[in-house]
Order: sequence, then structure tokens, then C-alpha cells
Amino acid sequence: MLIPFIFISACGADNANESEWRTLDLNNTVLLTLPQGKVVIELAPQFSPKHVEQFSSLVQKSFYDGTKFYRVIDGFVAQGGPKDGSEQDKSVPLLAMEGQFSTDGKAPFTLVQRDDLFAKKTGFKEGFAVATNNSKSGWLTHCPGVLAMARSNEADSASSHFYFVIGQAPRYLDKIMTIFGRVVYGMNHIQAIQRTTVIDGEYAVDSREHTPIISMKLMADVPKKDRIIIEVENTESASFAERLVKRRARASEFFYKKPPPVLDVCQVPIRSRLVKLQD
Repeated sequence: MLIPFIFISACGADNANESEWRTLDLNNTVLLTLPQGKVVIELAPQFSPKHVEQFSSLVQKSFYDGTKFYRVIDGFVAQGGPKDGSEQDKSVPLLAMEGQFSTDGKAPFTLVQRDDLFAKKTGFKEGFAVATNNSKSGWLTHCPGVLAMARSNEADSASSHFYFVIGQAPRYLDKIMTIFGRVVYGMNHIQAIQRTTVIDGEYAVDSREHTPIISMKLMADVPKKDRIIIEVENTESASFAERLVKRRARASEFFYKKPPPVLDVCQVPIRSRLVKLQD
């Protein structure tokens, strides 16, 4: 898949889209209902088309309804899906890895940093944190809140098990896992998912206490009165580029000692705003 890139400096964005906000496509937005509340997920078919296609198809079949988050590690990930080895699990085709995408250097990519620990350049494209080492390919980064597909040891072994990053960014998973979405609303409910691992000496968490998925639906399939409509920050806009400059400078008087002018792509929250909540 070809995703063209050019770099827009965070010092200016003369050719950037001036609109500060972007409305999500209802066909690429998922409404996840947990016991503790509702979560809105933006999918990324522009980067991981096969994973989004399969995940969306499973969502439309109510595949995940009633399944649980069975591997939830504090500071790391919350992983859910059907029971391993079950008929439900084995019914889903395996997916080829979509850890990287091709580029040709012609579309906006808002630069955040050069030469971080994992890539020569990091930045944002269409709201997603991306990284690249050259002009030919890029990848999505494991920032908090991203949605990715779990797999076994073989690269092309993902199917239906997925995870959310709930801790600090595990960037060492970049390129070897497929990220295909991100949470844009309700991250507090994702953080409230029951942890399933304990420290030495504690009692194991009973599987009956694992957090269940009440339902998962494409927003386009949700009745209009029940939809949660979200707008997200347009990371190709001039105002976003200006925000990056200010965030890097840390000009507030609170910083009586200035930190180095370094800006980690995973420490730039992309703002969302609620346009309509269900009645």
C-alpha cells in the first residue's frame, strides 16, 4: 500500500489544511461498550487495510460481544478476544503482517522529532503517530491508547485477538505488530479494565473477574440517537504545528528550569472533542 509523505516542519505549515478539527468517518469508528462506560475507537484503513477490514467484519457479526480482556498487564497492554483454541477463535483467518507501509514523499507528515531512540523521524499523519527511517516506508508507533492485533511467534499469525496500549509506549513492538486504530474517547474506561496479572505473593485474579466486552459496533451501525460523534485534532493543520512548537519550548513560568527542547511523539496527546453524545 502506498502512503505518500512529505515533511511539514513544526515551525510552520504553509501548505497545511487550515481546519483545526476533523470529523471521524462513521464507517471507520467503533463504539466499544464496557461495564464501566463507552469507548470510541478510530480505525486506520489507510495504514492497515486488511486488519481493519477483518476487525470491522468481526465487529459487524458481534464476534467480540461477551468476550473478555484476559491478559491485562499494568503499565503495558490490555488484550482481549475469544478463548484461545476455541471454535470461535479457530474460525477467523490469519492475517499477513501490516507493520509498515510504503511512501513516495508527496503527502503531509507533520514532523515532531528527528533521531529518537527508534527512528530517524517521528511525527503525525491523519492523527496517528508515525515514524520513518527513509522516504520509502513508515510505520505506526506504539503510543498509549493505540489498538493493535496480537499474534503468536510467527509474523503472519494475527487473527482476532487485539490489545490496547495502557502504559508507557512499548516502542520496541513497532514494525513487528500491526497497529490499526486508536482510542479517541473513553480512555479512562480502558485504563479501568481489570488487571489480570499480579505481583509475587498476591492471589491470582479469577477469570470471572476479567472485564467483559458488553458490545462492539461500528458507529455507522449504531442508531443515530445512540451515536457518540467525535471530532479530533487535525494534525496537518497550521495550528497543530504551532502547538508542537509551544509544547517543545515549555515557555510556561512553571518550568523555572527548562527541560531540553525534546518532544517525544508519544507525549503529544491528540485532542478530541465531543460533538454529540447519545441522548
